[in-house]
Order: sequence, then structure tokens, then C-alpha cells
Amino acid sequence: MLQLQEKQKARFAYGMTEKQFRNLYAEANRRQGVTGETLLRFCELRLDNVVYRAGWGSTRPQARQFVNHGHVDVNGRRVDIPSYRVRKGDVVTLRTKSREMIIVQFNMDTLGRTPPPWLEAADGGQEVTVRELPLREHIDVPVREQLIVELYSK
Repeated sequence: MLQLQEKQKARFAYGMTEKQFRNLYAEANRRQGVTGETLLRFCELRLDNVVYRAGWGSTRPQARQFVNHGHVDVNGRRVDIPSYRVRKGDVVTLRTKSREMIIVQFNMDTLGRTPPPWLEAADGGQEVTVRELPLREHIDVPVREQLIVELYSK
């Protein structure tokens, strides 16, 4: 029961369906390294989460909507898939028209959210670069990933 609660906590925190989360777990399990940390790293590298971490969206659902509506470019190309996984070196920017949106300006001014160490902000906070892959200590979602691994390992 505790394992299920941890999985649900992580899944709801990142706003993913069960199928998306299970597929991420399966891929994390195939990779070398600690499966739980890799799973959280994959969740953090989703484009909607990067938009949230950059401070452009006040919540993950709002960040997801920004991506869905085409307000975000990755490496100069418009990407409207919230589950798109960014890689090290990718440059995520707000599109020119989107920079003038009142809600984006409001979020950037009032939230005062500084990007985590694995993201580097530029252009007045309207562009972020993925400097490195996020480490567990940079992920502030309060879940015990080992319990999630135990649940899916049954």
C-alpha cells in the first residue's frame, strides 16, 4: 500500500498517466544505474517540467498547457509535446510572441523561482539551457523512489 502511495504521489506531481509512468519506469529499468533515480531524472527532463522549473508556469499543469499551445521552442524548433524529453545541451526558449503574454510576465515577476543547478537561465530568464542531467539532490519532489521500484518489480 505504501508503495502504491509513493507511485501515485510521483505520478500526480508530474501530471502523468499510468501508462506514461509505467513506460518511463520500463525505460529507466533498462538503463544502467539506479533505476529509481533514473526514473525521477526522466520525469525532470520532460519539457513541461523544464518549463515549470524555469518559472514560466506557476504550476506543472499550466506549464503543460504552455507547451501544448506551442509557446516553447527547443533548439530553435517549436515543440508542442509536453512529454518531450530534453537532453544535455538543449536550449529551451519562449517563443517571441509568448514572451509578451501577461501570465508569463506575471509568473516570472512574482514567483521568483530560480532554475535548479542543472538548468542555466539566459536572456533575462526567457531561455534555459540544460547544462547537465539532474542529480537526485537537485530533485525536490518528496518521493521515495525505491518504493516505486519495489512496486513495479513485483
